Amino acid sequence: MTVLPDNGFPLAAGFPHATHEQWQRLVEGVLRKSGKDVSGTAAEEALSTELDDGLVVQPLYTAPDGGGPAAPTGPDGLPGFAPFTRGSTPGGRVAGGWDVRQRHSRPDAARTNEAVLADLENGVSSVWLTVGDAGVPVTGIAAALEGVHLDLAPVVIDAGAESDAAARELLRLVDEHGIAPEDALGTLGADPLGHAARTGEHDGVAGHTAQAVALAQLCREKYPQLRALVVDALPYHSAGGSAAQELGCSLATGVAYLRALTAAGLDVAAACGQLEFRYAATADQFLTIAKLRAARRLWARVAEASGAPAAGAQHQHAVTSPVMMARRDPWVNMLRTTVACLAAGTGGADAVTVLPFDHTLGLPDDFARRIARNTSTILVEESHLARVIDPAGGSWYVERLTDELAQAAWEWFQEIEREGGQEQALRSGLIPGRIAATWERRSEKLAGRREPVTGVSEFPQLVERAVVRDPAPAAPGGGLPVVHRDDAFEALRARSDAHLAATGARPRVFLAVLGPAAAHTARAGFAANLFQAGGIEPVQGPVPGTPDGAAAAFAASDTTLACICSSDAVYAEQAPGTATALKAAGARQVFIAGRPGDLRDTYLAAGVDEFVFAGADVVAVLTSVLDRMGVA
Repeated sequence: MTVLPDNGFPLAAGFPHATHEQWQRLVEGVLRKSGKDVSGTAAEEALSTELDDGLVVQPLYTAPDGGGPAAPTGPDGLPGFAPFTRGSTPGGRVAGGWDVRQRHSRPDAARTNEAVLADLENGVSSVWLTVGDAGVPVTGIAAALEGVHLDLAPVVIDAGAESDAAARELLRLVDEHGIAPEDALGTLGADPLGHAARTGEHDGVAGHTAQAVALAQLCREKYPQLRALVVDALPYHSAGGSAAQELGCSLATGVAYLRALTAAGLDVAAACGQLEFRYAATADQFLTIAKLRAARRLWARVAEASGAPAAGAQHQHAVTSPVMMARRDPWVNMLRTTVACLAAGTGGADAVTVLPFDHTLGLPDDFARRIARNTSTILVEESHLARVIDPAGGSWYVERLTDELAQAAWEWFQEIEREGGQEQALRSGLIPGRIAATWERRSEKLAGRREPVTGVSEFPQLVERAVVRDPAPAAPGGGLPVVHRDDAFEALRARSDAHLAATGARPRVFLAVLGPAAAHTARAGFAANLFQAGGIEPVQGPVPGTPDGAAAAFAASDTTLACICSSDAVYAEQAPGTATALKAAGARQVFIAGRPGDLRDTYLAAGVDEFVFAGADVVAVLTSVLDRMGVA
């Protein structure tokens, strides 16, 4: 007789308990078929994925990994209670969802006002206004916010060096509109260290910090629902920093502001209440979820160490990553930002900004802003994502990743503190140097397409119509660099575009396909995809291909570059003769799609110059090709 479990759900009641060792043996068998003779933990390691910060994603997680009795971490408590891993509030976020926050940076105050009002009428709940050289002038804030109810729609100012003047102007509008000070909503956006990170202007940090402290004291005394400071981690993410580096820098910045605020007379709880934290949300959804959960846990630890554990509920603003946004095939950015928004909401962000899909191309149009705001609306209203608090909580993978990321970030934070704090670590080069090294490692992955960028390094479209937007005002620079995942490939495509404009045609590569379609299709597709990533147009030879036919077709192809494509078996028989024939027909460079294996010397002797295969440094190969083809 089968005894039902207590929950009355007997799905596994009749099956024997599976062990971890049994799973390992099954993995070993699969790997053995693929040519990898490994066993035990080595089998699991073969299926593991390395992340930045020394983190490793395992192929299987079990209860001890994610908070069970044998887990390395203790329970994370309940939402709204320390350590706030599961959420900053016990009852969820604004109206059952998150604050949908749209960014505006158009310098024309009148047009910005039209866009702001349209957003607020169609689902946006707060406004993120860029002020100064990179956005609306301080004198244009009133016009940009004309018709906005400042006691209903929070306004977040982002003004860099002009933060004090912009904040005072916003406070003047609150008073001028007759709004009760206790009803004013928003964030004044002072972030002296974030501005220094972006611009390298360290001499003004002390003065700007004093202004920020004065604003915080004013908010504390008169405007209880306004926050004065933002701890913006985007400069570190946008420079290529890892998740742990982003978190560690935000902690060090937050601690620096706590010290300044408490030195001016605010207690720790009041000082914590003056801070809003801003993080990037990427299309790596699990890492984003873990990052936001870890950020709350880490800040709760800071508040606890400062003597105010109940004040450690971090208020988070998540922004879809500008680093992941591509300039080519920008429509794909809609998919990236959707996944990032989902991750931000699942991770418990209080406010979420979805950058429009055309963000990297200039100022967004009405359609792009509509899609951006509707991304949150669909996830909240149609997918009901916000109805569950901490929906990823309890996942063994997410809990373990949260714990490991928190530990890595804490170690980085401690290193910054040993350097003398965030400002000194920026000045000394510790932070810039460490982030640069991280981006260099990631750039290698991007160049080898181990981190693919759809529409750019994978499945590019040379015939796509360019999306043109009004130019955006230049953001302040001079400090940490601003990087994008598509930078290296964008440089290659720009060279191809210039060649097209100058000559009327793109650089071309002849695909010398050999044998029947079943033999060459996979590698011909691989090669076409690879060369198009550099703006090189593929021209395929006749099918079925032969060495003589390939050479004749190449001679008529108006190109100097050829790539042989087929199976290893066909290569062994026909590749040497084909390479020799192509060189005789005028090919300056001959490639083979695939690894050369034991016949490498034979292929090289026959005239093959290089091999392209999965994992190769595609950027280096394509740069060399364009150089040899004379593409400036």
